[in-house]
Amino acid sequence: MIPKRVLVVDDEQNSREGLSKILTKEGYTVHTAENGKKALIEAENNEFDLIITDLRMPEMDGIEVLEKLRNKNKNIGVVIVTAYGEVNSYLKAMNLGAFEYLNKPIHLEELRRVINKALHESPRVS
Repeated sequence: MIPKRVLVVDDEQNSREGLSKILTKEGYTVHTAENGKKALIEAENNEFDLIITDLRMPEMDGIEVLEKLRNKNKNIGVVIVTAYGEVNSYLKAMNLGAFEYLNKPIHLEELRRVINKALHESPRVS
């Protein structure tokens, strides 16, 4: 079976690398990007089954990444993670088609549940 491909986007190196290590141990092929612009380049050049992006990043936040993916008809599952959960950003993310919106710190069991559901139970909309 071909491993699912996940892109982790976070401007904080420790968060990005920590999540990448966890997902690699779970059997996923993981790419990383340290900002939204690099995430869009990665998404343009590679096929991903899921993108996990931080909400607050310099230059381009996670909502903008999601919006630009949708504008390019990229139908990739996107999970937004944040240490600054706000109702407005939650509503905007969900209206743009985010799969899930998680608050940091992320608990491993919750992350497993969300990833499994995003990758295996949720059909993509064309």
